[in-house]
Amino acid sequence: MSRTPVLAFLLALVPTLAGAQGLGGAESDAVRLLRQASFGPTEASIARVVTLGAEAWIDEQLAMPATAYPAYPYVSANRPDTCVDNRTPPITASSFCARDNYSLFQLQLRFFKDAVEGPDQLRQRVAFALSQILVTSGLDNNRNYAMRNYQQIFRDHAFGNYYDVLRAVTLSPVMGDYLDMVNNNKANPAAGTEPNENFAREVLQLFSIGTDALNADGSPIRDAAGKPYPTYDQEEIEGFAHVFTGWTYPTIAGQRPRNNNPRNYDGPMRPVDANHDFGAKVLLNGVIAPAGLPMERDLDFALGNIFAHANVGPFIGKRLIQKLVTSDPSPGYVARVTAAFDDNGTGVRGDLRAVVKAILLDPEARGARSADPSFGKLSEPILYLAATARALGGRTDGVYFRVAASTLSQNVFYAPSVFNFYPPGYVIPGTTRLGPEFGIQNTSTAINRTNIAYGLIFANAIAPDPTVFGATGTTIDLTAYRAVAADAGALADRFGRYLLAGKMSPSMRSAIVSAVNAVPATDTLNRARTAAYLVVSSPQFQVER
Repeated sequence: MSRTPVLAFLLALVPTLAGAQGLGGAESDAVRLLRQASFGPTEASIARVVTLGAEAWIDEQLAMPATAYPAYPYVSANRPDTCVDNRTPPITASSFCARDNYSLFQLQLRFFKDAVEGPDQLRQRVAFALSQILVTSGLDNNRNYAMRNYQQIFRDHAFGNYYDVLRAVTLSPVMGDYLDMVNNNKANPAAGTEPNENFAREVLQLFSIGTDALNADGSPIRDAAGKPYPTYDQEEIEGFAHVFTGWTYPTIAGQRPRNNNPRNYDGPMRPVDANHDFGAKVLLNGVIAPAGLPMERDLDFALGNIFAHANVGPFIGKRLIQKLVTSDPSPGYVARVTAAFDDNGTGVRGDLRAVVKAILLDPEARGARSADPSFGKLSEPILYLAATARALGGRTDGVYFRVAASTLSQNVFYAPSVFNFYPPGYVIPGTTRLGPEFGIQNTSTAINRTNIAYGLIFANAIAPDPTVFGATGTTIDLTAYRAVAADAGALADRFGRYLLAGKMSPSMRSAIVSAVNAVPATDTLNRARTAAYLVVSSPQFQVER
């Protein structure tokens, strides 16, 4: 199919849900649930949800063990001259020393392979969401083993307690590097130095409570003049900055511990009493951390003070709703998730298992607002790519999708700043609606989506990269669609059923049938490809509802 008229064609496919062809409720909701709770539906996963029901499927996913990233080898902080890329055949596991150890290349490949093929889909989806809230970046630390250790935190704790996530991130040397907590020493009056405040600010602003006091529904608490109350001030920032002093890199194996260890990302940061401020500190809500606490106790006291703040539930809950279900959740939705964060039903605060279930089983997530044009979210590039592959029977070694995601301005694990690829408060221009993912959507990336889809579908098999040891390439499998491709209407209906939750509009169906009928009935492969390309390029597929 020619791509020249694609933009005009896609404009004709803008969703008009009124009059869309419906689907059996259980199957339609299964497709919707899997767009929210996984990297995309497959026919097998749809059938599993229909068999079990939404809650039982979620429980099954919650019980699955975490898929671990491979353990990548420790490398020195600075790349030695002997670590180079050697393109001379035959390619071995050590041929590309620089690329595979001093960039996140191998970790990125594994991320996409797991996203497309991994069984623990809900855990991986939640881990990815957490990684975009508690952000570090390969732009600052490109050592493969280091970022692997950081990202594994989210897989390990995705269904644990948010306090444990916050503590593990705080003590990660990757985060310590990124936001200047590592080797952050107590004040030195003789030298005129004070503790660095960077991590202290961001752990409050971005990782826990935000800048404004919030109601349980996420709305700001305002004074009589309508101004929001700030959650912290400079004195409290300084207090936390002093708490976060005295932590250094873990000791490199075979070396003696130092007060300021050299760079090493294998394990959590270690405490150094000589560099810590043991004085009293002013924390949130007028709480004073007492003087003389041991370093780890001082840290736990401060993190506990943050974790107990009333803002954490609505702040983190809303962020997770945005990542999983809808960009602009209603106040009631946020309040219900906050209630689950504050108490999982047995008196436990911060239980992410309870929070995830509350998000996914909420009436709004399960369809109460599905016809509301403000509900849902644009599928961000990484989710769009993975969902396309999974919907079309894809298998991948990750190489194709790593490049594709970068082309779409979402180079996984390389966020441009601690604020992620796009801000959670981004408002769609010309509206009052939140649409964070539209922050990286523009004419160029919109066209690139269709081009990437075209390459995946019409090439069908993306050849293995000869520079990647053990590469298998990327393939899709349209066999099930080819089986009905002689009938253009049946083909469109099958795509509508499995990719659009049965919500294909009549105008979209008519356009697809016409395009498919332009291909000879005997050419089932290209008929299936044509329909697949038009569906995954459409707004109806790219906007998750």
